[in-house]
Amino acid sequence: MHEFGVDEAGKGPVLGSMFAAAVAVDPADLPGDVGDSKGIAPERRRELAATVRDVGSVGVAEVTVERIDDEETDMNSLTVAAHAEAVDALAEAVDGTPTDDDPLAGYVDAGDTNAVRFERRVEDAAGTAIDARAEHGADETYAVVGAASIVAKVARDAHVETLAEQYGDVGSGYPGDDTTREFLEGYVADHEELPDCARASWQTCTDVLAAQSQSSLGEFEPDGGRAVEEATDETEVRSDGSGLRRTTLDDF
Repeated sequence: MHEFGVDEAGKGPVLGSMFAAAVAVDPADLPGDVGDSKGIAPERRRELAATVRDVGSVGVAEVTVERIDDEETDMNSLTVAAHAEAVDALAEAVDGTPTDDDPLAGYVDAGDTNAVRFERRVEDAAGTAIDARAEHGADETYAVVGAASIVAKVARDAHVETLAEQYGDVGSGYPGDDTTREFLEGYVADHEELPDCARASWQTCTDVLAAQSQSSLGEFEPDGGRAVEEATDETEVRSDGSGLRRTTLDDF
């Protein structure tokens, strides 16, 4: 059994799922330009991913928006889960059944500041017997992890293309992408809610909703949403900023 490599793609976007891939392959069978997927052009990534699937075994895991927005979890735990689930999918694609005496062994790109803690969490989360070693920047150090990075990124790219087919141009899905931001702002303006593909727990989504809410108040308030003058003793102030005269016994 060849050593495996695991990496994820799509941890930071505000739109769509995160993907992780686990690859078992002889590094000698990989093209020389296999490495960190972020430095490889999209067309070449697709070519390399196809080659990796031809010469090795692959397992892919998807972490959906619903899981990402779950208040009971966090991205570190989800990254651990994604790596473990990708290895479990890989185990189903290879010959033989890993055991505690003969586990799958390989490298994972550390998704935690503490690499040792990350590898232990992945080992504990996996349903397959594995012996993992986590390192930061493993996709640049080990070709097999670079191969996993490419497969995961291509899966993420295909996912974004599917979103674009449903919603129109959504950009890359990253918060810093102007096209992504414009898509979110336009969708919320039209529908008064976030699209299902948005990670509602991301600050970007909170900001877009807040901006739309403020814009709506400005449209309907007589003063255009400007702050009211400081309240006097005879005035109460609504939560929306409008004034109410205080009612007294003299009114009856």
